[in-house]
Amino acid sequence: MILTKDYKNKEIHYADKITTTDGHQIHFEVKGDASDTPVVFLHGGPGARVVPAHYDFFNPKLFFSILFDQRGCGKSKPFCELKNNNIQNLILDMERLREKLGLQKWILFGGSWGSTLALYYAINYPERCLGLVLRGVFLGTRKEIDWFLCGMRKFYPEAHKLLLKGLNFSELEKPTSGEILKRGSELILSNNEEVSQKASNAWAKYEMSCSTIDYKEREMSGSSALSLAKIELHYFLNNCFLKDNEILDNLNNIKNMPIYIIQGRHDTICPPFTAYKLKNALPNSNLIMVDNAGHSAFETGIKKALITALNDLRNQV
Repeated sequence: MILTKDYKNKEIHYADKITTTDGHQIHFEVKGDASDTPVVFLHGGPGARVVPAHYDFFNPKLFFSILFDQRGCGKSKPFCELKNNNIQNLILDMERLREKLGLQKWILFGGSWGSTLALYYAINYPERCLGLVLRGVFLGTRKEIDWFLCGMRKFYPEAHKLLLKGLNFSELEKPTSGEILKRGSELILSNNEEVSQKASNAWAKYEMSCSTIDYKEREMSGSSALSLAKIELHYFLNNCFLKDNEILDNLNNIKNMPIYIIQGRHDTICPPFTAYKLKNALPNSNLIMVDNAGHSAFETGIKKALITALNDLRNQV
C-alpha cells in the first residue's frame, strides 16, 4: 500500500458550529465515516484558518477527520475577536467539539502553533488522545517569539527589512522583539482600518515569505492577513498565555503516548533545535527530520512524511 499519496477530494460531509458560553461560535467541518479513526486538525498561527488543501492529509477511507477554525479565525465568529481568546479556552473548545461528536479519543494533528495547541491539549487531557502527529514544533516560549521577530533576519534579512518598513521603522533602526511587538500593537490593533490592514499585510507577508526552503515574497492581504497578524500579535504580547517552558515542564502525562515529530531541517520559523528539545524530553517519540524542507506543511517532503506518520500511528491505535 502506498501511504504517501495525498487525497484530493475536497467534499466535506457536513459543517456546523459550537457556541461557547463566552461569546464565540466555532466553525467546524467533518469528513469520512464516524466509525473510522478520528483525527482532529489543528491549524497554525495563531490566527490562521482551515483551507481545502488541509484535507489532502487525510484518507477519507481510513479517517474521520475534524477540522475547525480556532477562535476569531476563518469562519468562526466574531471574526478577529481577541476577548476570551487564549490557549486555555482553545482546548476547552476542543473538548466541546469532541463531546458534540461523541468521540472518546482522537488523534491530534498539528503544525507550528498547531503543535503547541496539540501538546497543551494532550498534557491536560491525555486520556482523550490516541496519539500526536506534530510538525515544525513551537513550544510557545519567549525565546521562540524573540527568534521569530528578530532571529530570522539572520536568514531572511530582506523579509525582515520589509516587515520593519511595514511597521514604520526607519532603515537605521534595529528594534528589539519587544519594540516590534509594541509598534505592532499600535498599528495592527489600531482602530483605523487602513492602518491596521497595511501593518497586518506586512506582518503576514513576513511569515509567509519565510515559510519554505526557497525564499519568495508571498503576499497575504485582506481578512487572512488581519486575523493572522492580530491574533498572533495578541498571543505573543501575552507569551501565548503560557508560563515559560510550561509545556516542556509538564510532559510526564504523555511520555508513553505515540508521538511523531516531523521537522524540516531548514525550518527557520520553528528551527530544528526545538524539535530536538521535545524529542529529548520524550525519548519514546519518533523524530523524522526532512532534508530539503522548511516550515510549510505543503512542501513535498514534509507532506509525505506527515501522511506516512499519520497512517503509521493509525496502525498502532
